[in-house]
Amino acid sequence: MGIMRFDLGTSDMSQHFPRFEHAFITNYDGVAYPTRVRCDGQELQCIRQKSDSGKLNIAWPVAGLGTPILRTSSLIERELPYNLPLELARGQLSELRDQAASWSHAGMLIPDDYHQTHRRAYKLFVQASFNQDEPAEAARLANESLVEICRAEDLLAHAYISQRMQVRRQRFAHPPALFGCDLGPVLPNQLPENFTDTFNAAAVTLDWKAIESVEGEYSWDVYDQQVDWALRNKVMVKGGPLLGFQEGDLPNWLENWKHDILNLQSFLSDYVETAVSRYTGKIRMWEVAARMNTGGLFGYTEENLLALTARMIDVARQVDGESQIYVRVDQPWGDYQARGKHRLTPWHVVDALLRSGMGLTGINLEMAVGYEMGRNDNRRLLRFSKLLDTWGSFGLPLQVTIACPSSAKEDTRAKLPCRVAENSWREPWSDLAQARWVDEYLPMLMAKQSVTGIFWSHFDDSLPHRFPHAGLSAEGHSKSALDHLARHRRQEG
Repeated sequence: MGIMRFDLGTSDMSQHFPRFEHAFITNYDGVAYPTRVRCDGQELQCIRQKSDSGKLNIAWPVAGLGTPILRTSSLIERELPYNLPLELARGQLSELRDQAASWSHAGMLIPDDYHQTHRRAYKLFVQASFNQDEPAEAARLANESLVEICRAEDLLAHAYISQRMQVRRQRFAHPPALFGCDLGPVLPNQLPENFTDTFNAAAVTLDWKAIESVEGEYSWDVYDQQVDWALRNKVMVKGGPLLGFQEGDLPNWLENWKHDILNLQSFLSDYVETAVSRYTGKIRMWEVAARMNTGGLFGYTEENLLALTARMIDVARQVDGESQIYVRVDQPWGDYQARGKHRLTPWHVVDALLRSGMGLTGINLEMAVGYEMGRNDNRRLLRFSKLLDTWGSFGLPLQVTIACPSSAKEDTRAKLPCRVAENSWREPWSDLAQARWVDEYLPMLMAKQSVTGIFWSHFDDSLPHRFPHAGLSAEGHSKSALDHLARHRRQEG
């Protein structure tokens, strides 16, 4: 058993332990080790089975910037606790410099104000390093350094976005990425008149649980209306996800077959074949399965879910060989591996599906920001960019489905049993905070060549939905985020 020890710097930091207990160690290529965290006074201990060197990932409070997940450099185990703020500053500074060097080598012009901010951050880090015999003072200086590092990251990321968007505008008359929203159960006559001014695509969920709540009795009316409306308004339609592989995603009557995976597979195949056949010629883009990497359905193993997913891709491909076939990857950072319930990283899952040769043509990353730890994809903009580059290395078109809340209150219509983390971003979650998050992160998605589709997780909070308060409308009133999305679409299209 291995233990990494960290000095929090001051006893005041122990108040954040509910967040710290979700910290985890990753290896050199970002794979999370199953990690258990305990706090002994001012000392944080990360316990795992292996004693290899690794990087600590932890939600750490940064003044004025909320509690983003930060990462140390690679550390070995030792008896003397590391000064955690200092090691976080070291890790973030190293990643910042590596990214700046990489982009500069690729031809990007690095702005002068980045260099000035980086020098301030580095000076504070050096001062903290020389004060390690006074842990509280070292922690104070390191936390100040983290603030400057984050500012430098923002300057670098925004310069990258600006220069990448300039290149994309020169190459394309219109944005090459689809701009869409999941309609959920919303009827077309309930959508605002300016929906098509904001979005040029729509995801029609085709929720099996709603369509066939009773075995053998189908109700397609809502989705027929959505598809017909989209075609009339020249809105690109994406169908699905047809199947979800987490508990509660499928019709309740299927539980009678959970111990007979072969018959269950037959039911799944029949539904996929029926849905794809019904809309052949109308829907050219199918998301066949979702969340097979995090799983949990009926207690099946990862191998079971992989086999089911591969089979469903094959079924959809046989019915409609001309359409694009996607799968949705939940929690694409792979943090869920830290809980010790999964052997396969999300990258291994997609790689296995590609090697199966069943005809997967694209990946959809589901990213939720602002929710309680263990269900939160909140990273700094630079790490967000790096994740997109990592997934883009598969060489497949990427779509990204995003969600962030507009309120921290309880949401009784949300299907996921997760709460909004009030101070996870730089300001408390509200209608305007959601819109400002769009302004901060959407341009990075639009700047990435590998990203061919950007979808909002759902439209209306008044109807059942997955993520709490993540819709663009509630009780018949549009949220500010919808206007901000429309503005970005107009600026780029």
